[in-house]
Amino acid sequence: MAGSLRDLAPIIVVVVFFQIIIFGQPLPNLGELLVGLLFVTLGLTFFIYGLEMGLFPIGESMAHAFARKGSVVWLIVFAFSLGFGTTIAEPALIAVAAEAASVAANAAVIEKSAEAQLSYATGLRYTVALSVGIAIVLGVVRILKGWPIHLMIIAGYILVVTMTVFAPKEIIGIAYDSGGVTTSTITVPLVTALGVGLASSIKGRNPMIDGFGLIAFASLLPMIFVMAYGMVI
Repeated sequence: MAGSLRDLAPIIVVVVFFQIIIFGQPLPNLGELLVGLLFVTLGLTFFIYGLEMGLFPIGESMAHAFARKGSVVWLIVFAFSLGFGTTIAEPALIAVAAEAASVAANAAVIEKSAEAQLSYATGLRYTVALSVGIAIVLGVVRILKGWPIHLMIIAGYILVVTMTVFAPKEIIGIAYDSGGVTTSTITVPLVTALGVGLASSIKGRNPMIDGFGLIAFASLLPMIFVMAYGMVI
């Protein structure tokens, strides 16, 4: 709990400084703020312990199990399912997709009806989830093959910049934001543990060099897929 308070201390200092020094006003509802801070601290503490006790170990153990089994097909199926499943249920993505559909309707990009907005938001969510699933598969294949990550990332961002020139301007900002909302609190630890565990299980792979980088693909591919989605729609 002390560690969580230490992590939250910069945020608390910034809020108190601007509220009291800059705005010259006392903190509103101080009692509720303190209770809320306590809940946030407890939640962050339990979340970190949960990661250390549950998500990280299960991700690494499954990576080791797949390596022992020697089935690349099932490993790829698992990687895709992990990326797709955790992303489609991501609350941040649901919120961004719903807001994007509402703005698109107001801008007359799509029909201003509940059905059209729901279809647009659902299509956007599935597009992002599909891209993350493929991204995790690409990252796993990179670990298996030993491909250099920097060349793949450079090529990916060159494609992003190129597509930005041709994509509809209404979709560019949404596409760029989609790259950020995919890195959720569940996806990141599981995918990181999968990469590190897989690199540790394969002879000739260095977990420090080869085990990380999957999250970079999970942020990159949604931008490409969403801009392509905008071009099609």
